[in-house]
Amino acid sequence: MKRVPTRVQKKAAKIRLLLLDVDGVLTDGGIMIDGRGVETKRFDVRDGQGVALLVRGGIRVGFITGRSSTTVRRRAKELGVRIVYQGVQDKADAYNEIKKKTGFQDEQIAYVGDDITDLPVMRRVGLAVTVRDSWPGVKPRVDYVTQAKGGCGAVREVSELLLKAQNTWQRLLKRYF
Repeated sequence: MKRVPTRVQKKAAKIRLLLLDVDGVLTDGGIMIDGRGVETKRFDVRDGQGVALLVRGGIRVGFITGRSSTTVRRRAKELGVRIVYQGVQDKADAYNEIKKKTGFQDEQIAYVGDDITDLPVMRRVGLAVTVRDSWPGVKPRVDYVTQAKGGCGAVREVSELLLKAQNTWQRLLKRYF
């Protein structure tokens, strides 16, 4: 992982909820629709492990996505993600609802997005992140750009960043070493 600026580490230390866009962040942005109209997506197993580590480390995780898919619902269930908003037209509205339900303040929330529809949320959160292969107009407006592309370990990278900033990473690793 690349060196994380001190100002980003300070913001990351306050995060209690990580919200993720799905297409282009948890996936590479590709959408496969078979002949019957069934949509499938490819998820990176390391990103899933990153989400699991966050949950184990006491950081809640949620998905906000413009598309609706049973695949996303299933992946969320597998990872223990209970905050799932699909078919969202206005992500800022979903964000407001999540804040109200969770009681978290902006500075306690991080968001990872990759495109123009994510900007209204990114402007408000305590830590705004985008993936390496995001739409170029997003990059100047975030706190951190991942080294990894969307769907290829970017969420795992963000997970490690948050857990290390909160001095939780080493404790979680003891389970495996």
